Amino acid sequence: MSDPTHIGPNGADNPEAANEVMTPAMRLMELQGKHRALDNRIHEMYAYPYQNQVLLQRLKKEKLRLKDQIEHLKDEMIPDLNA
Repeated sequence: MSDPTHIGPNGADNPEAANEVMTPAMRLMELQGKHRALDNRIHEMYAYPYQNQVLLQRLKKEKLRLKDQIEHLKDEMIPDLNA
């Protein structure tokens, strides 16, 4: 059983953290952080002469997926001025 006095530093065992509502701005920041991290990892992989091409391709696809999610979220956050 989990002892409530042993809560991890990120609050993983904290039920309140699990129920926290994420605002669109918070979600956008999270997605942008993941996108930057993937971009950095992709650039690091190019430094090696024998890259894992399959992994590199997967990382690029994930980065594009995140970019699409970011753009979709931005579109939802910005009101339509023509309405």
